[in-house]
Amino acid sequence: MSLDAAAVRDARAGTTGQRDGRTRTGSRSRRGLWLGVWLAVAAIYLLAAVFPQLLAPGDPLAVNPADAFSPPVPAHPLGTDESGRGVYTRIVHGASSSLTIGALATVIGLLLGAVLGLAAGLGPRWLDFGTTRIVEVFFAFPGILLALLLITLAGPGVVTTTIAVGLSTAPGYARLIRSQVLRVRASAYMEADLVLGRSRWHSFTRTLLPNVAWPLFSLATLGLGQAIVWAAALSYLGLGEPPPSPEWGSMLSAGRLYLPTGSWWLTIFPGTAIVGAAVTATMLGRIMQQRTRQAG
Repeated sequence: MSLDAAAVRDARAGTTGQRDGRTRTGSRSRRGLWLGVWLAVAAIYLLAAVFPQLLAPGDPLAVNPADAFSPPVPAHPLGTDESGRGVYTRIVHGASSSLTIGALATVIGLLLGAVLGLAAGLGPRWLDFGTTRIVEVFFAFPGILLALLLITLAGPGVVTTTIAVGLSTAPGYARLIRSQVLRVRASAYMEADLVLGRSRWHSFTRTLLPNVAWPLFSLATLGLGQAIVWAAALSYLGLGEPPPSPEWGSMLSAGRLYLPTGSWWLTIFPGTAIVGAAVTATMLGRIMQQRTRQAG
């Protein structure tokens, strides 16, 4: 190969490397930008749940019949409902109950899934077999159908809805945790603990649990969006918080009765709040999942 040909080849390789470097840098910048956007949206939801008076001062239960069915205007940016209550104020104040139900249901599902997953992954074969069969039985029922069954047996209410949604999400967590435990058990660093003569408790707390727990953060964030939607669906069916609570699912259910009259804002805005919370949680979970895979 001549010197000129070698120079051309090196120049092309350098150009390609620079282009690939710019592409990777641009991709990381876009991911960072989207992460900032979703974190900002999540912060707004969190602020509404913890300090609703900062975003919407006023009483979400205050009735003013003279302002009933008012469309969005500067005084009521999202309109009013059949009792003259501001939809914006009710949505902001309803974030606390809606997000709390979703968060607690996610914690319940994650804890129960962790118990089943760890028992299946660390226990003897008979325990793994029995736990796996139990999880498969629960998987035979759609999650929302299982929640409806539990509510039918225990009765409607906020506590029942939270527990039902949590139990219906537990099988998915259990299966994922079991697979993660089995993967970590077969890893080289678990073998290193065995060779170094470390105790089982040390291997469990210092090696296995950290490697199993970290992916659970992304799983929990993904599951939070699902739990919020399911909790709102059950409230929509009248099985959650009863009216006049400003829970998003209850607002959606109440507003659908007035769609034929043209009061579209009674359903559009609560529905948008539900979808926005679910999408935000899901996107944050996906970003965390991607970073976990890249770090691994």
